[in-house]
Order: sequence, then C-alpha cells, then structure tokens
Amino acid sequence: MKPDWTASATLLADAEWVRARIGGAAKLYGCARPEVLGTIWWYSLSSVLVAPALEGLVAGAPADPSLDAMELDLLADGRFLGARSTRPFSGGLPELGAAFGEALGTAITTIATVTGARARALGAIATDSIGNRLLWTPDPGRAMALAEPLVAAIGLDLPKPRFQQVGRTPAVRRASCCLIYEVGNPKCVSCPRQTPAERDARLRAALG
Repeated sequence: MKPDWTASATLLADAEWVRARIGGAAKLYGCARPEVLGTIWWYSLSSVLVAPALEGLVAGAPADPSLDAMELDLLADGRFLGARSTRPFSGGLPELGAAFGEALGTAITTIATVTGARARALGAIATDSIGNRLLWTPDPGRAMALAEPLVAAIGLDLPKPRFQQVGRTPAVRRASCCLIYEVGNPKCVSCPRQTPAERDARLRAALG
C-alpha cells in the first residue's frame, strides 16, 4: 500500500497541525472526548515513529529518531502507514536515548496540550510501543535486553518496559491503555484494564 501523502515529523511540534489530525481521527473512531481521541491517535503514531531507529539499533546501524530526520507516511483517512529516518545516527545508546527523548517529549507535550491527555499516560504508551517494536525485530532476545537501558536513557519519566512469556512467545506486559474501548471497540488482547486472568487467557489464545 502506498501512502497518500508524506509529512515531516517536525509537524508534531505544531499544535494546529496536531489538532487537525486528531480532529480527523473522529471520522475513524467516532465522537469521543479529545483526550480519548488524542490517546488513540498517539498509540498509532508512536508505534510507527519509533520503528526506524529501533530496527536499525537491533541490526547494529541505528537511524536518527530526531523529528527533523523523520518522515511520516499517511493515508487519506488519517491513518499512519509508516515512517522512515532520512539519516543515520552515529552516537551510542545514551545519545540515542537523548535524541528519542527530545522527539517523544515534543510530541507528547503537543498532544497533551491540545487534548488534555495526561503526559504520563502518553509516555507509558511510548514505552509499550518501544517494547512491541523491539519484539518485532529479527532478534527479539537481543531487543529485549536493549529495552530497559534505552528507555532509561530516554528519560521523560517513562515506565520501565516489561515483558512476559506466553508459551514460547515473548510479549509486552503493557503499562498503558490506548482507550480504544472508549469508542465502542473491544479492549486489546493485552489491555491492562482487564483482570490478570482474563488478559493471560486472551494472550494464550492469541499467541499459543
């Protein structure tokens, strides 16, 4: 699938652009409180925003996660198709964490200001997106080992990434909720707003 348009990630610092994009999310998810739409939008965005640098990190060649290096591919309905970095990153893990921290911190601040969503809740979503994207790489064992020191280097008072084994499959033990159930959809399989027994049963059914 090809994107309908591409935008510089620097627009995540532009409150009016973010407000318009989140307003457009109502066409996908229906009317909801601004903080709910903002949280759902960030859940989708954060996953693609962190991907290029993380994939490169696990492969040994990290890409720059700075907003001025990142481009976002979007569909006409407002969904994010993917992202890419336009330049490599030459520093180590502490420097990569600092670059991530500036990029994520800017986006989180803008979304929180525009929608009233809590920055801490948005930060927890960022941690879980990092954990999930690391697990999707070809070397999930190495990726999980990188997760905690990377998140610590990012700062922003992000919660520690957590993982669990579901049979033979590693999964993120989420600290965040995307609030998708607030717009009439089922809770995610791994949603923390379930009883532990319900969550574990759904994860086993999904992952084996």
